[in-house]
Amino acid sequence: MTIEPQAAGQAELILVVDDDPDIVRVVEVNLRLHGFDVMSAHSGPEALALLEHRRPDLALVDLMMPEMDGLELTRRLRADPMVTALPIIVLTAKALTSDKVAGLAAGADDYIVKPFDTSELIARVRATLRRNQEAREVSPLTGLAGNTRILREIADRLKTGDDYAVCYVDIDRFKSVNDVYGFGRGDQFISALARSMRRATVSVGLPPAFLGHVGGDDFVVVCHPSQVQEITSYAIYDFQRASDALYDPIDSARGYLEVVDRRGVVFEVNLVTLSIGVALSTSRVFGHPGEVVAVASEMKAAAKKNKGNYVALDQRSDRPPAPADPAGPLPRRRPAEDHPPALPQQRVTESDTAAETGPHA
Repeated sequence: MTIEPQAAGQAELILVVDDDPDIVRVVEVNLRLHGFDVMSAHSGPEALALLEHRRPDLALVDLMMPEMDGLELTRRLRADPMVTALPIIVLTAKALTSDKVAGLAAGADDYIVKPFDTSELIARVRATLRRNQEAREVSPLTGLAGNTRILREIADRLKTGDDYAVCYVDIDRFKSVNDVYGFGRGDQFISALARSMRRATVSVGLPPAFLGHVGGDDFVVVCHPSQVQEITSYAIYDFQRASDALYDPIDSARGYLEVVDRRGVVFEVNLVTLSIGVALSTSRVFGHPGEVVAVASEMKAAAKKNKGNYVALDQRSDRPPAPADPAGPLPRRRPAEDHPPALPQQRVTESDTAAETGPHA
């Protein structure tokens, strides 16, 4: 079975399933008039056959159909892993609450009672698609916006021309936590960092800073350059306190984990810290969100080469120097033109690798 998803930029594809050809025709015409692509089926089995080859963005399913009614079709769609998250709106001539409840219990996202107003139909389709898109963009673990929303936020900053900074945050030695405690405890560390990052972004006030979750232990903050020091300092100290409480008491007290490799050799691995890479629009001219993320990722890699919590700001500049003023120097307006402020003393770890520490039986 080969299912072809919609390509980026294409019109959203709506599947209309109804045994009444007149209803199908009216719905299809109105959907196309509002910019949607449409494929139609006149029965449940026909709809399932179509889904073998194309995956729509939403399905409009009639409740009362012969052979396979809308409830059974909805149940089958929800049981199919390839389309289990497909948004479904049930079309029904039954206005009883019990019938609506049955549709929702079968897995429908919404319902529309026939006869329906076409403007309401379009509004409900758009609302359901919007909710589904927002749900896909949110991390199920942290509730924060995901990659698509992060890139859109950076793109918006590019369009406005306002100064901005992109901070790429990563937990050092996170794998050792999963290796020793399991992924359940690892998720607790990720959730703790999400809470610390949220408190840090809220603490800076206006203009509002944006926080997103790339996935795993990676987070992104988009903020004004003047907010970078406060956000990163707050996040580092807050997460250090939170993460210390998540270790087993013996590991927290001695300041390292004991990790057993495949040969049974025990190594000391230091407790987690944060590496943060920062890209600044005040230093460079970016033309695409991907360019900004690439620089922030490069700086994050540079931060990881240093011991302990570390913030690496990109100081390279492709902007021409400002012309000299014969009347005297102008005051500096761009925070990135100054040397990055030094963070106060934080936890500084020793070696992080077995080669440096040596085995401990």
